[in-house]
Amino acid sequence: MSRIDPQPSTNERATLLEFLDYQRATVLMKAEGLGVAEMNQPISTSTLTLSGLLKHLALVEDYWVQVRFLGLPEQEPWASAPWDDDRDWEFHSAQFDDPNELRDLYRAASERTRQALIGIDLDTLSVGENGDGTHWNLRWILTHLIEETARHNGHADLLREAIDGTVGE
Repeated sequence: MSRIDPQPSTNERATLLEFLDYQRATVLMKAEGLGVAEMNQPISTSTLTLSGLLKHLALVEDYWVQVRFLGLPEQEPWASAPWDDDRDWEFHSAQFDDPNELRDLYRAASERTRQALIGIDLDTLSVGENGDGTHWNLRWILTHLIEETARHNGHADLLREAIDGTVGE
């Protein structure tokens, strides 16, 4: 996935999708070229790793779009994950995953989101409900995905700098 700056003057839907793609490409760039040891190297003040971030962001894409928005059942690896035993399973189990498979898992989740949302209006409400019986519109979900991915890109910046000194976007 190449990193392309969002267009400065386009419609709302394109703006949201382009910013999300930009953030996705950034996190993949931070994880590019690293092996198992580097992908699982935390910084001294945290247990976060690039492996855990990639797996978490794949989960976030699938959960918000496939499950909450479209109402589809969870797919693997999420469906059989031991969530009752470990609420942060995706972060903790990622250390046992191949880095290339993690990058592919995230790319595949991102592509499922792209394909699922083709032609869907931003005002379309989710099938899944919030705890109070309300539904999220697609605009809110896309904005949430951008926020979540951008926030974790900040973590990825710190992790990558600690690994090999690579800084910047």
